[in-house]
Amino acid sequence: MKLKTSLIMCILGTSSIFASELLIENAKANGLKAIPSNKTELMKIIDDKKDPITKEKVELGKKLYFDPRMSKSGLISCNTCHNLGLGGTDGISAAIGHKWTKNPHHLNSPTVYNSVFFNAQFWDGRSPYLADQAQGPVQAGPEMASPPKLVEERINSIPGYVAEFKSAYGENVKIDFEKITSTIATFEKTLVTPSRFDKFLDGDKKALSADEKEGLKVFINKGCVSCHTGMALGGTMQPFEVASKYKFANIGDFKGDKNGMVKTPTLRNITETAPYFHNGQIWDLKEAIKEMGSVQLGIDINDKDAEKIVTFFKSLKGDKPQIIYPQLPESTLKTPKPQDN
Repeated sequence: MKLKTSLIMCILGTSSIFASELLIENAKANGLKAIPSNKTELMKIIDDKKDPITKEKVELGKKLYFDPRMSKSGLISCNTCHNLGLGGTDGISAAIGHKWTKNPHHLNSPTVYNSVFFNAQFWDGRSPYLADQAQGPVQAGPEMASPPKLVEERINSIPGYVAEFKSAYGENVKIDFEKITSTIATFEKTLVTPSRFDKFLDGDKKALSADEKEGLKVFINKGCVSCHTGMALGGTMQPFEVASKYKFANIGDFKGDKNGMVKTPTLRNITETAPYFHNGQIWDLKEAIKEMGSVQLGIDINDKDAEKIVTFFKSLKGDKPQIIYPQLPESTLKTPKPQDN
């Protein structure tokens, strides 16, 4: 009897391993990619030979990211809308900026985590470059509202920042708006969050639970991978409202780019980044999945299958890099004062 039981357990175990192998192959065949666990391999993806990532640049970029003096009012930092303690978002439907202004298009703040893997930045995908994304909100009137000249004057008036730029880039560095924002982007490149899902794709068959594997199967079989693919499980431009109208399309006036294409949000850390959709109208992840099934795939995803997909999504919650809030260099009498106009 014991021999028979052991044999059955062995067969079941072998069957489970084989099923996991098939699921890994299927996931990869559908374009899902793991974040490299090897630092050298990761750097090949995120680094720029023309502007290589260094510890000095990352630390300086982190300070600028958290510095509210980057904004006209002196109150708003990059972290205000892309809060690294809240999944890289602000947790509200539409971003709030200068003079308590709600985003005029009622756009939700996307997460900054793993944005280095996106093929497109901004909801309308107007640039593929992370450095451009760093420039946009700083200048935008409803966001940080800082003209490039004001940013340059502030940073150059602070001796601590000038010294750090010289340490990071050399004595002859020109501290202009592009250099300042590209340094923020260098920091953002390091905000990568590998998860148990990556371990599974790399061959660790026990990295996901049986329920998470079942959720991944449903996710693939329902066709969600047609948009949520690649290393970011998103971050590419895709047509929106393919099969039917989004039920909250009347909130805000955003219609995508000139071709009606919209950047697909990443699914990494998705359980932390509610509310969902470009205008932040759905707070329940299960409801968001069902709405996407209707709008994009033209199918009804029932509660049971939606719950399975949510279970899989939990495996996409990654390990965040440890971020210690920086002590910022002090202003001087030459530093332009905060402006509330």
